Amino acid sequence: MICNYRKRLVENPIHFKWKMKFLVCEERSRTTTLCSLFSQGLVYNVFSEGKSLRDDDVLQNLPVGTTATLYFRDLGPQVGWTMVFLAEYFGPLFIYLLFYFRAPYIYSHQDAFTSSPHSVVTLACACHTCHYIKRLIETIFVHRFSHGTMPLRTIVRNCVYYWAFSAWLAFYINHPLYTPPSYGDMQVNYALAIFVLCELGNFSIHVALNNLKAEGGPKCRKFPHPTKNPFTWLFFFVSCPNYTYEVGAWASFSVMTQCLPVALFTFLAFIQMTIWAKGKHKTYSREFKDYPHLRMPIIPLLL
Repeated sequence: MICNYRKRLVENPIHFKWKMKFLVCEERSRTTTLCSLFSQGLVYNVFSEGKSLRDDDVLQNLPVGTTATLYFRDLGPQVGWTMVFLAEYFGPLFIYLLFYFRAPYIYSHQDAFTSSPHSVVTLACACHTCHYIKRLIETIFVHRFSHGTMPLRTIVRNCVYYWAFSAWLAFYINHPLYTPPSYGDMQVNYALAIFVLCELGNFSIHVALNNLKAEGGPKCRKFPHPTKNPFTWLFFFVSCPNYTYEVGAWASFSVMTQCLPVALFTFLAFIQMTIWAKGKHKTYSREFKDYPHLRMPIIPLLL
């Protein structure tokens, strides 16, 4: 739904920023009442098409004359990013534990609440649980989210994806007929070591990105640099080492469990994170003239 609203610009530049914020807030409230829209799902623009205005945009800096036409569009029900990640990550954590403890009606009746004789099954549960607990901790205490939101229909789709894949891989890893990896403890131990290193690296990158935002503030744009933490030295070679570590963690988990659903999940995650990494790499390269040319999006020297 597209509507427009005409309003003369404020002539006093001293109060311009405050007036812009007042105008947006006032009109969001009024249009919500008149048009029965979701206030958190309204976006504004001075053109009928193109990118919407940010909350900190100032009318004086926009390409308009003495009279501005504000177009607003209803995006539908929206969910904040914190709630999005909490929903996406809590589901896999809970679902996997149901399969690990073999809750009734998942496997046969005689297998209910039994445990696997293979130590790799318990180790896989510990790794999976720690991975999602780490993600929940990062969501609550580390990540700095913008005021942006996600459409409700999108979070439903994402939750179905994460939850369904977790159920699928948990079903096979915790199945009574599951067999350990072909190369035994050596395969499991090497994969476990890589998994732990990648998890530590992923957490270190998220902390470094959080510190970068805290130092520069919301309006100060900087690209990330390596710090004294050795795990951040991957910034010398890639733009998004958090994705590199994430893919490495899931790849090692695939080797540890030798489970096809885990490998498929890792492959799909790699494709998606490569798309995200290429987008961020392109943004960094376009925005910063001194951006290091040696860096690749996600895989050092390759991709």
